Amino acid sequence: MGTEGPLVGVLALQGAFEEHQKCLEAVGCRTVQVRTQKDLDNLDGIVLPGGESTAMGLIGTNTTVGESKKTMWQCLQDFSKEKPTWGTCAGMILLAEKCVGTSAVIQDGQALIGGVDITVCRNYFGSQVSSFEMNTPPPPNASDQSNPFPGIFIRAPAILWAGPGVDVLGTVVATPCSQAAVTFMNFTKKIEKGENVVKLGVVDALDRDEAGIHYKVVVDTATEEEKKDSTSGESIVIRLPGAAGGSTARKVICAVKKDNLLCTAFHPELTGDHRWHEYFVQQMVVPRTLSKLNKLESI
Repeated sequence: MGTEGPLVGVLALQGAFEEHQKCLEAVGCRTVQVRTQKDLDNLDGIVLPGGESTAMGLIGTNTTVGESKKTMWQCLQDFSKEKPTWGTCAGMILLAEKCVGTSAVIQDGQALIGGVDITVCRNYFGSQVSSFEMNTPPPPNASDQSNPFPGIFIRAPAILWAGPGVDVLGTVVATPCSQAAVTFMNFTKKIEKGENVVKLGVVDALDRDEAGIHYKVVVDTATEEEKKDSTSGESIVIRLPGAAGGSTARKVICAVKKDNLLCTAFHPELTGDHRWHEYFVQQMVVPRTLSKLNKLESI
């Protein structure tokens, strides 16, 4: 790398890519916006930003690039198998192997890049009006471990399940929105039946009776331990506009890591706190880049 910092790309099909660039540059990186296969050349890592995962998927899977005639999604799948890749919010959805609450108007629901053995629920906390900020654990080995990280959740997804080999780096406690509560209930029933749920679309969350049309009441059986905030151990209930009636708050995962892949449900690029960007660069990008250089020098 010489005296220059690592070169990290930010997927720029849609979403908050410029904000990520500023944060990465603040921690010593060179950055480039990624829209084509050629833009992936010579990158040391990439960030898949927050935005609209369905729109990104439609663009990425319907556009072929380069002489290979691969779609951008196929190029990103190849890249993320080898190099550090970080998905935030919508980007986290894209890196998931399984997704529930996918769009009902898009064929096959949601195009996924995959790579991380997690099940993600889109819009778990609700619509735009249900966006919120909540303390979350700082990244491992952060320079400041004493203060929580300000997690900004904007129409955010949540991780319902993480498979073997996936390191859970953070959790939050909140009541799901009405739609997500019913989706989660259906998902749980399918899992209990032994079904392998890869994608589950938006389900009918309404009851229709003589009293009219209303959301189904879902009673969550989360344990008291699940209801404890991961950063303080205190019982905290975050109830947002549109939250499911009758559903208690439960703990869901908001940050994971598996090998060279990192996922966060929140938006670190909007906080002014660069600890997660430092973690991605210093703990994931730089070590792999140095290892590659050492191998080349030994030849």
